[in-house]
Amino acid sequence: MTIKEIINVLSAEVLTHNEGADFDKEVLTACGSDMMSDVLAYVKDQGLLLTGLSNPQAVRTASMMDMCCVVFVRGKRPDDAMLKLAEQLDITLLATPLTMFTACGVLYENGLRGSTIAEFGGG
Repeated sequence: MTIKEIINVLSAEVLTHNEGADFDKEVLTACGSDMMSDVLAYVKDQGLLLTGLSNPQAVRTASMMDMCCVVFVRGKRPDDAMLKLAEQLDITLLATPLTMFTACGVLYENGLRGSTIAEFGGG
């Protein structure tokens, strides 16, 4: 899926105004979590983070994991400092009124996948 398609299927609002934002960028996988420690421990090759955590750690974690986009669920909105940080790091921030469960389901239904715990040597 492209970021443009993600915006459409999630009825999301674009929050950042990156000059070089590429909404045609292909996103192959996603993860959803409010616990950034889980994202750091279990996420591999994910392009999109869905979270309800609206603090700078969400953006910094996305940057560390080379993610191109963060979607804030449940109508959460980052503050101006987070928007500026995301723009500096060239990460697109979106907001959707959907819950985490519904947003993940909609993306999965439209073909976006995530990794499994088995890929990390677990269960």
